[in-house]
Parts: sequence; structure tokens; C-alpha cells
Amino acid sequence: MSQDYPGKKLYPHLFSPIRIGNVKFKNRIIGAPTSPSMATAEGFFTPEMIAYLEDRASGGAAMVTYGEAIPHGATGKSHNKQVVLDSFGVRQGLSESVRLIHNQGCLASIQLSHGGMYGGLASVGGDKGVCEIAYGPSEMDMPAGHVYEMPIEVIDEIVESYRKGAQLCKEVGYDCVQVHIAHGWLHNQFLSPLFNHRTDEYGGSLENRARLVVRTLDAVRAGVGKGFPIELRMNGDDMVKGGVTQEEYIELAKMLEDKVDFFNISVGNHEDPAMFCRTHPSAFFPRGINVQFAAEIKKHVKKPVACVGSLIHPAQMEEIIASGQADLIEIGRGMFADPAIANKSLCGKADDITPCIRCYECFGNTMTTEMARCTVNPHQGQQIYGHQDEKKAEVVKNVLVAGGGPAGMQAAITAAKRGHKVTLVEKADKLGGNLYPAGAPYFKEDIIELCEVLIRRVYDGGVNVILNTEVTPEFVTKFNPDALIVAIGAEEFKLPVKGIDGPNVVMAIDAELHPEKLGKKVAIMGGGLVGTEAAVSFTKEGHEVSVIEMRPDVAIDTNPFYRGGLMEQVNKCGAKLYVNTMVKEVVDNGVLVERDGEQFVVEADSVVCAAGFRANYAKVDAIADLVDESYIIGDCKKVAQIGQAMDDGYHIGILV
Repeated sequence: MSQDYPGKKLYPHLFSPIRIGNVKFKNRIIGAPTSPSMATAEGFFTPEMIAYLEDRASGGAAMVTYGEAIPHGATGKSHNKQVVLDSFGVRQGLSESVRLIHNQGCLASIQLSHGGMYGGLASVGGDKGVCEIAYGPSEMDMPAGHVYEMPIEVIDEIVESYRKGAQLCKEVGYDCVQVHIAHGWLHNQFLSPLFNHRTDEYGGSLENRARLVVRTLDAVRAGVGKGFPIELRMNGDDMVKGGVTQEEYIELAKMLEDKVDFFNISVGNHEDPAMFCRTHPSAFFPRGINVQFAAEIKKHVKKPVACVGSLIHPAQMEEIIASGQADLIEIGRGMFADPAIANKSLCGKADDITPCIRCYECFGNTMTTEMARCTVNPHQGQQIYGHQDEKKAEVVKNVLVAGGGPAGMQAAITAAKRGHKVTLVEKADKLGGNLYPAGAPYFKEDIIELCEVLIRRVYDGGVNVILNTEVTPEFVTKFNPDALIVAIGAEEFKLPVKGIDGPNVVMAIDAELHPEKLGKKVAIMGGGLVGTEAAVSFTKEGHEVSVIEMRPDVAIDTNPFYRGGLMEQVNKCGAKLYVNTMVKEVVDNGVLVERDGEQFVVEADSVVCAAGFRANYAKVDAIADLVDESYIIGDCKKVAQIGQAMDDGYHIGILV
């Protein structure tokens, strides 16, 4: 008897098969192109990259795509570490990845890309090992350096490299290739009047500016042959003045339709920090914000069209396909957060999908750790070691977890999954900890969704939850656990200045949870991530906001990929920024500050203290030292972000 899959009835369009070229897709979900930095300097897959792709394929999507493989290594590398298809020795890793993807019942695809001018300039994704010369469609000066007009002989060489690269990909077993002409890379540069000022056959009219694209697609077809699926990733709009418009992209799609098997429609430019957060939509945008561009292209072509845009909810995906806006859904960061989106949707477990909170740690870690890392998926980047949390504990222990924030919840979930008897004790009246103030701003609903998912997993996992109870030394002694996990969080830091305990001062957590306590004019002391996001949130609620920061700028330590979009919102909201400014005293009418030797008052009805958090080590040690097997995790170990807390909880849950 066949297994009953609720998702087939709940989302019939999403889980209907479709044949494209000589390949049949089992559903309409594709793992969008991703390319974490887990490649060698020579341009080969590492074992970690192969394990990452295998894990991504295991979650039930019809196909997964490796992103930004470079056919022409001499001119095209836009990032520090990318797979280079004309690098001798590249076939082995590609072949192994394809086999492991296929072993998961999934189709394998690879994206062919070229950085254009960013092959020779420092880009958002790379500043090491750039090519000797930056070639673009036309000679120009960019902030990162000089760009030379690409000679015809180099164009010819690149076109031929696409043929060879596509042929190689087919030979090692890929089921599909995607040609990337979006996001400000080579082909998009040739298409764009902003960058293409040529007067030869590659410049001027849309037909001429598209000549390189046409030649590239013809070369790829020559490399893979008839029937082999070619996907084209293109913008639906460059969304920049002087760039390619939606109307021109419609004409381009019609021009190229007979050369490709399906379209993938995105927007924007990867190299524009503000636009980056629209190309890869930030939490400031609704999910599916870019679907409209795919829907418009679909009106004018007969070939299938795929859409993108931070989609993770199967009901929304179903509606997109059912309403005719797109034929396929491509998921990038969402499958970073939860590779099993497709399987969970198919099995009717949509409420257990780990939501991507759109924090860009996945992008940031390609630069800082050169690994795949995710705030909400502690397994990400660790795939080569297998799913350790699925191994049952050899000895069942009575485990006490003190603190029900993200670290404590994740530890409890993981330890219970391994078979331990787990009790989670939280001093508040509900689990979640600081996820609630973190999720309070109007653009942070993803964090509240994450909190709800974790709470469900705690209860569904059989964890014994005790609320409204603080774990004291007396409690630990009486409970007498085999193992203790301390996750009691950190305490807000009060600036040691006169007036900090005045009636006009509100601590950041209280302000986020109870904005009604704030007056019309609000001064925020502290321009880190919390203070900067609060400025955006409070101005949305009608407050006049000032941010006081002692350093040269606000949100300095924030992930640069997220910061680009955040600062755009800060500039839009109109908050006044007082940087290089020291708080001297909180006074009745605001905050007395000093800048450049001058003292003045930043006027405010309410003063918000957003000076960060400090762990109470004495409190932590008082309970941790009572149990031989004890672990300290989350903010009470080291104040950090959600990702570090969940990572701590997951791995200590495995260790206990």
C-alpha cells in the first residue's frame, strides 16, 4: 500500500511533476543556486562542499543547483573561492557530488557564471586572487579599480569556455545547466546601458547588447546537445536608473525562448549593497517580493518560469503556482535553514519548517569562516560528520536545562532526541527568552516564527517543561541531575552614568516589548545592531528618534550583507545619528553628550539604554559547580547572537 502524503492534497500544484527537456521533475521545488566557499584555491569541490550538496538534496526537492561555477578561470572569478571548470582536476569532485545528489533521489544542476569586470576587481564576494585584468563591456573606472573593454578575441574565448564547461558538466552527470545572466555579472553588464557603451556589434540596441548572451546560449547548447535542459537565470528588472528595464527583459525573454528550456527570474545587482538586500530579500520585504517579475515574464513566454524571493511557506508556494504566476519555486537561503522544506511540506509538517530569519549569516560566513554556516541550522557546515543528533545515547541521563531561550531550547530538543530524560526550567511564564524582544520590531516576525517552531519541538520531543521557576543552587541540589546545562542568558548592561536610573530611562528589552512606554522623542544610547534596528522600528511607530554612538558609525559590527539593507532603512526612516559622541549624563530633557570637545543635550522625552548585555558569571558558576557534568552555553557563556546560542545548544545536546 502506497504511503499517504498529506502535502499532495494540501499543495497539489506544488507537488505535481513536470517534464522539462528530457528530464522529469518530481515536484516544483528547486534548490536555488548556492555556492558557499567550500572550494579549494585551485577551484575544486572540497569533501565538505560535496556533503553540503548531498544534504541539500536529501530534503525532497526535485533538483538542487550548485551556484556560480566559472567556465573561464583566467577572467571570470568574482569570489575568492569558486569552482573553476577549466581547472585541471575539477571533474572528480563534480562527479562525486552528482552521484551523491542522485543517491538522494534528486536531480543535479550547476550554474555557469562569469564575474565580468568583477573577475578583476574586489567584489562583495571576494578580494583575494582576482584576475590580472578587469574586463567589462566598456572601459571605465569603478570604485574598486580600472576596467578595460573586453576585446573580441577574449569574448570569443569566453564563449568557447561556456561550450566546453557545459559539455564537461554533462559528461560528469549533471542533469541540467543554468546560465547566469543576472545580478550584475558579465552578461548583465553587456546587457546594461549603464556599463555597455560599445559602438561595435555588442553595443547599442538591445539586440546588439544581447549578442553575447545569444552566442553563449548557442555555445552551451552545442556543448550539451538537444533535449538537455538549459535554465536561464535573468533579471526581470535591474531596478536601477539607466539599467535594463522590465519592458526590455520581456523582449529579451521572447528573443531567447527558443534557446532555453526554462527561465529563472530574479532582480537587481549583487554588487550594490542596498540592492543586494532586494536581490536576496531581507526581512524588510515581504516574502515573495520578487515573484511579480517572474509572473510578468510568464505572460509573454510559453516555456516554464521559476521564481525566487525568500520563499519558505508551502501554502504561499502553492498559491503562486496555482494562480499561474510561476511554474517552479527556487529556494536558496530557506533550504540553508531547513533542507527538508520539501519533505516536511509533503508530509504535512509545514509547522516544523525551520524558518530562514534572513540575517545573511550564510553569506557572511563565506568571508569570515569560508564555510557554510546558518543561524538557525546548527548542522549547516557540519554535514561531513553526519547527523550526530540521530545517534541514541549509550547511557540515558537525567538532564536538567536551566533557561528556556534559544540555547536552552535547542539543547533540550537535541538531548531529548537522543533519548535522555530532559527537564527544561525557565523563570518566565513562557519559553523563548530574548527571542521575544529580538522579534518585536515589525520586520522581525521571522524570529517569532522561529521561536514558535522551537517551542513546538520542545513539547513534541517529550521535554518536561517547568515555567515560572528560577534555577537556584537549592533547586539544583534538590533536583540532583546527572547532567546540567546552564543557559540562563545574560543581563542588560546599564551605562554607568548619572541619571541612568531616572524615570525617563527605559531599557532596550522593555522598550522593544512595550513601545507604549516611550514618549514622542526617543534618544537611544547605543548604536549597535539592537539600537540601530530599534531606531527603524520606533520611527515606524511614529517616534522621533536619535541614536547616540561613541564609535564612528552605527551597526559597525553587523554582518556587512545585512548592514547594507539595514542602513538603507536607517537613512529612510530619518533617525538622527550622533556618532563619535559620548554619553555624559541622562538629564530630564534628554541626554547630555560630548562630541569634538563640545557638550550639548540630545533632547528626548524617553531615553532607551541599548548598551548590550553582560553575563553574570557569579550566578552561572554558583549552579554549574554543583554538578560534576555541567555545561555552560549561550549568552551566559559568551554574549553573542542567536546562531551561536543555537549552535551551542545543538552540540552540547549531542555531547551530554
